Order: sequence, then structure tokens, then C-alpha cells
Amino acid sequence: MFLGIRRGTRGRVAIALATLSLTSMGVTAITTGAGASSGLTPPTAGMKAQTSIGKGEGKLNLIAWEGYAQPQWVKPFEQQTGCVVNTKYAGSSGEMVSLMANGGGGQYDLVSASGDADLRLIYGGDVKPVNVKLIPSWKQLRPFLQSPSFNTIKGVHYGVSLQFGPNVLLYSTTTFKTAPTSWSVIYSKKYKGKVKVTVPNNPIQIADAALYLSKSKPSLGVTDPYELTQTQFSAAVALLTAQKPLIAKYWNLASDEINLFTSGTAVVGAAWPYQTTTLKAAHVKVEETIPSQGATGWADSWLLAKNAPDPNCAYDWMKYITTPQVQAEQAVYYGETPDNSLACPLMNKLQAGSCNAYHANEPDSYFKSIKFWKTPLSTCDNGKTDCIPYSEWTNAWTQITG
Repeated sequence: MFLGIRRGTRGRVAIALATLSLTSMGVTAITTGAGASSGLTPPTAGMKAQTSIGKGEGKLNLIAWEGYAQPQWVKPFEQQTGCVVNTKYAGSSGEMVSLMANGGGGQYDLVSASGDADLRLIYGGDVKPVNVKLIPSWKQLRPFLQSPSFNTIKGVHYGVSLQFGPNVLLYSTTTFKTAPTSWSVIYSKKYKGKVKVTVPNNPIQIADAALYLSKSKPSLGVTDPYELTQTQFSAAVALLTAQKPLIAKYWNLASDEINLFTSGTAVVGAAWPYQTTTLKAAHVKVEETIPSQGATGWADSWLLAKNAPDPNCAYDWMKYITTPQVQAEQAVYYGETPDNSLACPLMNKLQAGSCNAYHANEPDSYFKSIKFWKTPLSTCDNGKTDCIPYSEWTNAWTQITG
């Protein structure tokens, strides 16, 4: 039996919060991307990570996506460690950033941030370095998720990777007898009046358009869909503006898209494997693919708050949540891909076929085709200051969808 929840658009930022920029959070000098090339350093980079895990404080305060602190894995953790878990569920990346302002104010210990929030938290000085040597299962994480650019800056870890998933092209097999091979199917005017499209209601969708343009219009010179010059950004916005007449609906919840495909209101669109699996279980004729241009994807991390009041319980949680069994439980429940490379067979014991359904057994080439979310910031990794920051992405998205 599938246990997945009906989750919202991860990273969908409420308008009031979406306009938050690094400057408005008081970080006026830090405008870099991943920081590897620019020479700039996160405010907490000099803080020394603890070298051992002491006695637990008896409690643990989390900011998390709904479904990330379920009783089936929280209760055993509490019994093992004596750390009672208190969870504040957040509905968007913007809300997580807001809650974590000033290191969580000494209230929160960890936040399950997605890639479109990580750098805002790191360069905002709200999270601090983590000693991954204290997390044994870190070595079992897929290599590309051990030190990714969205949670590791200049070799300093600010958290530990958790779960991830690709943004796939979902299509009706009734409408498409053969799998589409290009994202052009959701952009091209030739499909106007023939197919009904749906995509997430999320500013980060601009990166999907930029990824498509990186292959369809190579003269633009797009090399990173999250680091766009004004010319590249304008081209992506123009593509999405032209796409609007094809859109049946911009979906906010996974359940929205499931309903659109079930009713036939939409027949092709950007989705997560969760929607595919749920629709197939309901006998709706759909399949998914990653087109020739590749795909974007989301990846979550547990980041450690700068002023975490319960650091020992926080480390105990990071140790626990990255183990193969718990990774498998969360992946099957939530409908995502576990970061621990040993979780696959355990997933299949929990739900037959789930390892394959959520791409946990794909080769490295599959994962390399995914461009994982990271916060668009005004200074590119090459040190130039001509990249378009996330605040302008949210403004543009409002105009596109309005």
C-alpha cells in the first residue's frame, strides 16, 4: 500500500515572503552563488564544528516539510536517544528562511531546507558548520550528495543531505503513443489547442525554461540554469510568457496535478515521480521521462541552526535520519529518492517496486542529468556580478502567471 502524502509545491514562496532578498535579511555584502569561485565566505564559516556528541539535551526542535517527522521513525528515535521531537511544519522555502532568521533565535535546531533556500540560510548566517565525521552514514550517501554545492561551501558542510527527486516530464500515454523526447512539448506553439499543459506554480520554474534554452538556443550561452545574465533571464521569461496560453493550470499541490491528469484537464507537464506512481496506482494511463535536455531536481538537507539550543540531539537526529532503514521509510512514505545508497532493497521490502519507481537504482549518468535547485543570487560562481537574484525571479514569475 502506498503511503505517500499530498504535498505542496516544495519551495513555493508566499508572495509576502518571496520578495525577501539577502539584503533585506541584513546580508548586504554576501551576494555570491555557491561561493567556490568568488572568494566570499559565509558569516559562520569560522565557527568550529563540535568534535564529539555529548549527552542529549532531552528535546529537539525542527523546522520541516510536512511529512518529514512521522511517528513511525520519530518514536523510535525518541526511545533510542531520549530526545523528544517538536516540529514546526513550514509550507514554503520562504517560510523556512523567515523562521530561521537570526539562527532561529535560539529556538530551532535543524531545518529541512531545499536547494532554493540553502544558500539564503548559509549566507544569511543562520546555520553553522557541521562535522560530518560524527555522522557514520554520511559515507553511505551517494557521492554527488556528500558535499554538494547547495550545502557545502569551500569544503565546509552546513548540513547533511537527506532526500531528493527529479522534476520529470509526465505525459498521458493516450495522447502520446510514444514518449516525448524534448521539453519542447510544453513550450511549442504548434501544440496550442492540441495538448493541455501543467507546470508547478513556482519561480524556480524559470530554471526549467533556462535548462531547455541551454540546448535549444545554445547561442544564449546558458551553462547553469540558476545563474542567468539579464539576456538569458529575459529569454527564459519570454519563453514562459509565451507558454501561458498552453497552460491548463499552474499546480500548487501534487494532488492538484493528479486531479488534472485524472480528469484529462492536462495531458502533459512537469511533475515528480510521486504523481506518476499515484496516477498509475489509480489506473490512469501515464508515464514519465527525462527528456534529452535533462531535468532540474530538488534535494533537501538538514541544516544546523547557528544558535541551536540542542546540538547533541541535533547530531543524534542527523545520525539517525541518514541510516538506510529510516531513509527507506521516509522515501516510501513521502514519495522521494533516498540519499543513502543502501536504502534501495529496504524500500522494496516496505513497498514492492518502490526502489525503481523513485529511481533509487538509477546509474550515475541518470543523476548527472539532473540540475539540482540552488538559490539564484546576484554574484555568479565565476565572481561576476551580472546574475539575476531570486527576488527578481519571484517578481517575474508573478507577472508570468498573473
